[in-house]
Amino acid sequence: MGMIRQNIQMMISEEEIRQRVKELGRLIEADYSGKDLVVIGLLKGVFPFFADLVRAIDLDFHVTFMRISSYGFDLESSGKVKILQDIDTQISGKNVLIVEDIIDTGQTLAMTLEHLKTQSPASIRICVLLDKPSRRIVDVPVDYVGFSIKDVFVVGYGLDAREMYRNLPYIGIFHTESNLVT
Repeated sequence: MGMIRQNIQMMISEEEIRQRVKELGRLIEADYSGKDLVVIGLLKGVFPFFADLVRAIDLDFHVTFMRISSYGFDLESSGKVKILQDIDTQISGKNVLIVEDIIDTGQTLAMTLEHLKTQSPASIRICVLLDKPSRRIVDVPVDYVGFSIKDVFVVGYGLDAREMYRNLPYIGIFHTESNLVT
């Protein structure tokens, strides 16, 4: 396991993530067997989870990405969501699975859902690695959840603090000087 950073408290280990991703893959396989599926990753934070998840799904499907921004360089969501990169795959009449690293307020996923619905997919489901239900502002139906967590700022396994710590193989609570836990 990688080095634990001084300002990061381990929350979910590399092994726990690996096991849960395998379980999610099996659930998704069962639900989409025999169906035309497009899996959409929401960049940037989703990349490690997305890579592991698509390898855990033993089906044939299309892969594409969107890049959505709601944080910029801040540690809190701006509440303003914009599409920086749209999908490059036709989804009309196809089953769509959106894969996201974390859902907190729900604003990013709600806007993404509305945007994709305009392209007439057969169905849309959502898979998130982390769910922070206490932060929800917009009710978004999440079909597959890796882990439900409390309202803490997390980094690692793709999640960042000002574009740092994405490469950690685990998920940890990020502590700034103002929120250090002893």
